[in-house]
Amino acid sequence: MPTKTSRIALSLGLIAGSELSKRPLFFGSYPITPASDILHELSKHKNFDLTTFQAEDEIAAVCSALGASYGGHIGVTSSSGPGICLKTESINLAVMTELPLVIIDAQRGGPSTGLPTKTEQGDLMLALYGRNSDSPIPIVSASTPGDSFHCAIEAVRIALEFMTPVFYLTDLYLIMGSEPWRIPNPEDLPEIKHNLVAADAAPDEDGFNAYTRDEKLARRWAVPGTPGYEHRIGGIEKHHITGNVNYDPDNHQKMVDTRAAKVDGIANFIPEQEVHGDPEGDLLVLAWGSTMGAVRAAVDQCRAEGVKASHAHVRYLNPFPRNLEAVMKRFKKVLVPELNMGQLSALVKSRYLIEVESLTKMKGKPFLVSELKEKIRELSA
Repeated sequence: MPTKTSRIALSLGLIAGSELSKRPLFFGSYPITPASDILHELSKHKNFDLTTFQAEDEIAAVCSALGASYGGHIGVTSSSGPGICLKTESINLAVMTELPLVIIDAQRGGPSTGLPTKTEQGDLMLALYGRNSDSPIPIVSASTPGDSFHCAIEAVRIALEFMTPVFYLTDLYLIMGSEPWRIPNPEDLPEIKHNLVAADAAPDEDGFNAYTRDEKLARRWAVPGTPGYEHRIGGIEKHHITGNVNYDPDNHQKMVDTRAAKVDGIANFIPEQEVHGDPEGDLLVLAWGSTMGAVRAAVDQCRAEGVKASHAHVRYLNPFPRNLEAVMKRFKKVLVPELNMGQLSALVKSRYLIEVESLTKMKGKPFLVSELKEKIRELSA
């Protein structure tokens, strides 16, 4: 059970995702604090089917990763808030072309250049809405250094199985952290499936239609140069079957609805939300990301004092776990602590019309257990 930093666990998780899916990994990135360490770590592992590329800027980094996805690789790019802003146009191209792309956002203090060496959870809304038009993207968030490994595999799985870009949220406090972590047996990790057309696949009788879909609404993934699978792709709206350029209003409505339904449908293929403590009661502390350690310690200590508090930590931020609303409604009060101005609070209130208590902190520092315990006691009084 060696001690591993989050960046090592995250990097090994990406490599594991590549091995489990039997697809090569391409990592295109540009140095930025605190995401740079992922590039440094992955560059040490070229004995795997892995290419690391340090681009000249953020836009080139994400475009190289998206191009790799077009060519049949697992395209991955990483950055922090300012760099994610530069990548958004190409991320939206991944939404339109429905290609698998993993975008790692190592959050830091902002806005703008902000506090490069301080932590924050301020990019949730950016990941969810920070693109033009209605362009939904799944979002996963790691909670501990060890969880970074499994969360990276999950980001790769969702990207490949659903043919979609995926945001992976971490932050400075987490990515620089470490913990004792048991490295899993690779044989115990499940295979990752994908829709890649085999190089020797027989052409379809009626020609290849790029946007025909499976039960998950994922389209097929045809690498350029595969005989019989020539097709058009790009940022202009597509016909819902052929993939050809199409300006018909009903077709556009259908494609917008389909892209949204595909992301919403991921909720049927992820675990239900678990609760630490009693499944119902006076107070639920609902949290995400690197607040895990402080929140869990505060809840456990308050429970030892007789306070009826429980903890739910959300890994899947879009879509939410399918039972999250039911979990929240089993408690009299819900507290949402975040290192931002209340972004998850706003999301759950608007989505479920459930009133929640928001506890925010924007000091570039993580929550103290004592701060959380004080609020839990106040709400439980």
